[in-house]
Amino acid sequence: MVPLILFCGDPLDPRRVDPHFADEARAARRLGLRVALLDHDALVAGDARRAVARVPRGGGAAWYRGWMVPAARWADLARSLSARGVTTLTSAADYRRAHELPGWYDTFAAVTPRSVWLPAPHGRAPAEPELADCATALGHGPAIVKDFVKSRKHDWHEACYIPDLTDTARLAAVVTRFVELQEEFLAGGVVLRAFERFSDAGEARVWWVDGVPALTTAHPDSPGLLPEPDLDAVAPLVAALGCRFVTTDLALREDGVWRVVEVGDGQVSDRPRGTDPTPLLCALAGVLDRDPAQGGRGLAGQESSTSVF
Repeated sequence: MVPLILFCGDPLDPRRVDPHFADEARAARRLGLRVALLDHDALVAGDARRAVARVPRGGGAAWYRGWMVPAARWADLARSLSARGVTTLTSAADYRRAHELPGWYDTFAAVTPRSVWLPAPHGRAPAEPELADCATALGHGPAIVKDFVKSRKHDWHEACYIPDLTDTARLAAVVTRFVELQEEFLAGGVVLRAFERFSDAGEARVWWVDGVPALTTAHPDSPGLLPEPDLDAVAPLVAALGCRFVTTDLALREDGVWRVVEVGDGQVSDRPRGTDPTPLLCALAGVLDRDPAQGGRGLAGQESSTSVF
């Protein structure tokens, strides 16, 4: 039996797939995959039991393809699905490891900008002395601030870019504003990343399933740009991370070296509109036909398309 794929339901009509994921759900049905709906609003509000009410009991192994889920809520989701006889193919520990920078950074340290981080409990920005002490590990020069998951690059000068880490007043101001703008969506804490200059070729998002690149797309923020990254240095690190479904965003540094800008859990990574999801869905469907330690592609024996909503 192929895995079940859980898509977010439309908040305005819970019997339908959220329009943002509708094309992917249609492609999944065409491939004969089983599809069910999950209430994302209920999940992030802390009601995981209601969130999975439309998921069929005894559904077996499942992937999720939808909006971002906080790591703590993913653990709630896994428990509620388990109570219905559904097993997430990404465990709570694996989800956090791929989704949050502190989980993946050590594995990718050689190919990603140097980073340090601090917790920010209850959305409070760290004090200036604490930030200055943390920043010493990066030395001087420019940096960016983000949380464990996302930056605010569209608020570049106000809440993202720090011209010089030794200017502790400016460092504190940018971090404080970042935390203010993130509000309740602040994930984990504050991350400082050494700033690196990249070419204007754009970023490539590589989708990995069991250590194999199943699909390469543009980054959703620059859908018209699709560079062709060299994956030789990245593939062994994806395997070392040990998570079954991840994405890596890669950009070409000005000195001609490919760098990992971000790692993410593939279930909550966005796919640029117009990109054919078929290769990715085939890879996700074939996971039960192979040993994840061995990698490789392959679509499990298909059965009739089943929609359970």
